[in-house]
Amino acid sequence: MQKVIFLDVDGTLVDYEGNLPESAVRAIRAARGNGHRVYICTGRSKAEVYQELWDIGLDGMIGGNGSYVEDHGKVVMHQLITREQCRRIVDWLHERGLEFYLESNHGLFASEDFARKAQPAIREYSRRKGKEDADGATAATVFPGMIYGADLYRDDLNKVSYLLGSYQDYLDTKEQFPDMENGTWGGAGETALFGDLGVKGITKGNAISRLLAHIGAKREDTIAFGDAKIDIPMLEYCETGVAMGNGGEEIRAMADYVTQSVEDDGLYHAFVKFGLIEEIPDR
Repeated sequence: MQKVIFLDVDGTLVDYEGNLPESAVRAIRAARGNGHRVYICTGRSKAEVYQELWDIGLDGMIGGNGSYVEDHGKVVMHQLITREQCRRIVDWLHERGLEFYLESNHGLFASEDFARKAQPAIREYSRRKGKEDADGATAATVFPGMIYGADLYRDDLNKVSYLLGSYQDYLDTKEQFPDMENGTWGGAGETALFGDLGVKGITKGNAISRLLAHIGAKREDTIAFGDAKIDIPMLEYCETGVAMGNGGEEIRAMADYVTQSVEDDGLYHAFVKFGLIEEIPDR
């Protein structure tokens, strides 16, 4: 039976240093060769899905944590932050003195002093992810395509991420923008490093339902892979939810199955276990 496979990217398809295991590439290509469909389902916007990932061979993507859906180059759904919402967000963050970046399929657009002020948070985030060169991480190395000096009042945004001075910044922003989806990342609760704002009601699970309707597939034919709390709606929605061994405690606790870590060929082993592919000799 053909399956529809959904893969988170960071911490699932690639490791926390951005390395793409060859075993994952071979597993995906073999699965598609067996007639299964494979989509990435990520918080990244399309501008951050670099050619290395498309070169694996994918059927499409869900981006912006569910705001964007694409199948074989066709846009199935794209729910954007309005220009007026963007203006309110940018003005609010400027007034609070919080640096930020705007996430669009056309690029990442940073506030004036993001590179300098975000550096400590970027390095701490890198340390938490176990990167060996965390102390050398910068906005330029983590976000190589970041654009500075552009117009920040835009109508093409999927999400906005902003640097937290404290957890109270998130609580106040959430109160200020009840019409939007509010979240944090880079840590749980008061250890969060960044806040984010997106279109109200957007989740990876909702986006998957829209894609399935478009391609005429059934929910019972789905299998999802993830490593973080933001992936939980995706694993809950799909028939089978697989957590990576390097994933957080919450997602490992709720998953149907926990595979090995990214570095230990977790995707490959899970693809074999669930019959998506046969073992590939001499991996």
